[in-house]
Amino acid sequence: MDAIDKRIVKLLQQDASLPLNEIASAVNLSPTPCWRRISKLKESGVIRKSVALLDAKKLGVGVTVFVSIRTNQHTPAWFRKFNAAVADIADYDRVYQRLIGAVDLFDVSSSFAMEEIKFTTELPIS
Repeated sequence: MDAIDKRIVKLLQQDASLPLNEIASAVNLSPTPCWRRISKLKESGVIRKSVALLDAKKLGVGVTVFVSIRTNQHTPAWFRKFNAAVADIADYDRVYQRLIGAVDLFDVSSSFAMEEIKFTTELPIS
């Protein structure tokens, strides 16, 4: 990746819906060469996909919970049972109830994130 590619990916990390003309202008290219560079970045896997970032609170999933679990079993069978029990997390209590009913646990501790201090999806591009 050269300096222009890096500027392109920085812009796309900030807003993947930017029109091609705006990206091209920002990196001092005409649209066609800029489009080619973006296509190559996608083909090479540097750009894996473009997504929409959603507001978790507006979707009713605004609570982040960190759950620490200890078990005295460390087998593939236990992991499969555990993985099946936590595959569809909709809310903490339902998950907790499924966990204690589905797998043997020694201890379960939960910590709730009270606020989000920093959130970014941008990777550092040097």
